[in-house]
Amino acid sequence: MIVKQLNIINFKNHPQKSFDFSPQINCFVGNNGVGKTNILDALHYLSVGKSFLANSDVSNINFDASSSINNGFFTIEAEVFDSEKDNIIKILQQKEAKKIIKKNDKTYERIADHIGFLPSVMISPYDSNLISDSGESRRKFLDAMISQTDSEYLFNLIQYQKTLQQRNALLKYFAKNRTYDESSLEIYDEPISSFGTKIFEKRKEFIEKLLPIVQQFYDIISGGKERISIVYQSDLNTEDFKLILKENLDRDRLLTYTSKGIHKDDLLFEMNVNLLKKTGSQGQQKSFLISLKLAQIKRIKELTGKNPILLLDDIFDKLDDTRVSQLIELVNKENFGQIFITDTHRERTESVVKRINEESKIFEI
Repeated sequence: MIVKQLNIINFKNHPQKSFDFSPQINCFVGNNGVGKTNILDALHYLSVGKSFLANSDVSNINFDASSSINNGFFTIEAEVFDSEKDNIIKILQQKEAKKIIKKNDKTYERIADHIGFLPSVMISPYDSNLISDSGESRRKFLDAMISQTDSEYLFNLIQYQKTLQQRNALLKYFAKNRTYDESSLEIYDEPISSFGTKIFEKRKEFIEKLLPIVQQFYDIISGGKERISIVYQSDLNTEDFKLILKENLDRDRLLTYTSKGIHKDDLLFEMNVNLLKKTGSQGQQKSFLISLKLAQIKRIKELTGKNPILLLDDIFDKLDDTRVSQLIELVNKENFGQIFITDTHRERTESVVKRINEESKIFEI
């Protein structure tokens, strides 16, 4: 997959920007605060239809009153080559309207139908949250990884979340109105357990196949001194989902939400059988996260036959120049595809890119 051109209007701090990209390495350089990361975020939008910074769509509209462009909307448009032909992807978000995504002038009925066309992997300073934050961030990361390779998984996930919301709403209704009807609650047991079990099985299989690839890259980056592991923690590892719902019914009524299930799953990142966040040094944690993302790229490529675009945000700030060079050389060696990099120092970026000797473009922002 190659993004050949990008045009953005009223997106975040950019009233209007256009780029013609290299098929290999593209660098955005400039001072902090000029909007380099926002360009990567526009590329992320093209991939999965939303911001990687978890901003609401409307909050990404540039409402600068001084802009000469009507700024009650933003658009992101790109020409993307998919090994067969050029495609035009366009995203339109108006202030008080539903987001629209089009491919070759045809509007997707569901945004979920677009996910997977242009897979992407982001490596950014925010990745450290995967280690330090709660299980929710790791679940979202896992779901995003699998959804880019498996449309059935994404469908099951959406249906599970809808059904879970309905069950929780009914539990809250019972508590608020001091009433209870077990039969109406049981209606949700079958779909929740069915969708949830399928999600659990896919997650388990994905992690089992991802782990050896993560270890492979970790060995290359760190010298192979530690054994790392990813443990998939789920209530479904030991019990049937329907049984879990029945056993926790009284607790769910008291809490007014569904307390057990795959929406509580977590990933435990371990090094030498200890939690990485407790015993791993900062360097070991960085090496693990990069290995995890590189494994994600390789797994997406294996499952889809597509090279994801790689978005490297401000990695010089977290890694020394040598490690950055090793990372980019490794990505090129593995033929992982098109790369987009942000940095504050043009000379540093040029030096790294020249050592790799790949076709590149540097954009001053």
